Amino acid sequence: MNKTIKIGTRGSKLALYQANRLKSELLEQFPDAKIEVIIIKTKGDKILDVALSKIGDKGLFTKEIENALLDGTVDMAVHSLKDLPTVLPEGLILGGVLERGEFRDALVSIDGRKLAELTNKDIIATSSLRRKAQLLKINPEFNIIDIRGNVNTRIDKMKSGYCTAMIMAAAGLQRLGFDEYISEILDVKLVIPATSQGIIAIETRENDEVIKPFIEGVNHQQSYLAALAERKFLNTLEGGCQIPVGCFTEFEEDNFKITGFISMPDSSKLIEGSLSGKKEDAEQIAKKLALSFYDQGAFKIVEFIRELGDDKK
Repeated sequence: MNKTIKIGTRGSKLALYQANRLKSELLEQFPDAKIEVIIIKTKGDKILDVALSKIGDKGLFTKEIENALLDGTVDMAVHSLKDLPTVLPEGLILGGVLERGEFRDALVSIDGRKLAELTNKDIIATSSLRRKAQLLKINPEFNIIDIRGNVNTRIDKMKSGYCTAMIMAAAGLQRLGFDEYISEILDVKLVIPATSQGIIAIETRENDEVIKPFIEGVNHQQSYLAALAERKFLNTLEGGCQIPVGCFTEFEEDNFKITGFISMPDSSKLIEGSLSGKKEDAEQIAKKLALSFYDQGAFKIVEFIRELGDDKK
């Protein structure tokens, strides 16, 4: 094939790591392929002084890249799957994913202390309502503030005294070689991760038969099944970055288990649960768990947070 395959990505170090990893895996499977990485700036890259939950844009880190996919500027888009809305623009699909990395959150503290050693005198920074809600469940007295910027920027902010600890996705730290800053990988019994955390997504055009075989060649099937199930859970709950919600999946041979939660931002109401079944029924099981949360009052959480957002507009 003479065509050059163009991969669209954001320009952060983590995004470029993901794009270049996809490029490497494609070249392993298709050594003669011509592949180019195209950097595209998104709205989320331009707004750095506002908390993610207050911006309220579902395609904050993806819309401009998706537009480039639709107009043919690029052939594949690579994302952190947790940033990709569960409903994609017409004509685009989640074509595949790379093998999932570490899916849990990590604590980064200035002096190496673990979460159990932090007190209300510490300042804990996170950009996520999901993390904030679960931290407040652990200790309602925790002092939690917002933080924005890439991994390097956040670490520099902590070193300059902005905070004494941060909660971040462990996969991002590991992929950039920042393992030394991780004080603790947080147990999922304490902090349930974001939906699809640790998964690198490949988005493409629905009917692009030229590109389809390339994505199929690098797709990691079990990670893809996890992605579909976790996104089904999130979509059923109609969750986004304004709602504290998360889940993770586990596989053992032909068996599947999903654990999830949804919460008020202050953790005053938090619903949590798990559901198991056969691997082939993963999406249906995920949807069933989400619907069981609605039976326990999740719709009230969603409605309350939406009304709160509308009041701020």
